[in-house]
Amino acid sequence: MVMQKTQGYLAGQLLIAMPQMQDPRFARSVVYLCAHSAEGAMGLVVNRLMDGITFPELLEQLGIEATGRCDQIRVHLGGPVEGGRGFVLHSTDYMHESSMIVEGGVALSATVDVLRAIALGGGPRNSLLALGYAGWGAGQLDAEIRENVWLNAPADDRLLFGRDLDAKWESAIHKLGIDFAALSVDAGHA
Repeated sequence: MVMQKTQGYLAGQLLIAMPQMQDPRFARSVVYLCAHSAEGAMGLVVNRLMDGITFPELLEQLGIEATGRCDQIRVHLGGPVEGGRGFVLHSTDYMHESSMIVEGGVALSATVDVLRAIALGGGPRNSLLALGYAGWGAGQLDAEIRENVWLNAPADDRLLFGRDLDAKWESAIHKLGIDFAALSVDAGHA
């Protein structure tokens, strides 16, 4: 299924939590928006790891044999919604019939087939495995953006798939040409 880019919507973009983010689940988070429309939005936090489970342990639960390569793959906390549901954000060099192209060479898969392919070393060149997702109802994300809770920025492979999670928030802000120390915690509108 190919998702069409819709005017005024941010699928394929990064959301960057502003310093005044009140929700501790999203403080200093960077979220890749996989879908955004009038009906709502869905994304994956790309700079937080899941506590308590490794990729080999996850594979074992799914009955998939882990290889030595699996030890280096990390499990991310994609968001607070449906924490037991897995998603793989990945480059489009790997596609399955159920994969959804998001934007700019990035796809999303939510089947065990992609996990099996990654475990065997035949999966996508770049990938990020996440449990759970961030979700917003109709108009909710748009209202949060108007309230200056989030900035948005173009995504790139380094911010999506890079391993230095601690640097992603500041790097995403710097990508906009903004010094994060200069960001105001007060909401305002021009």
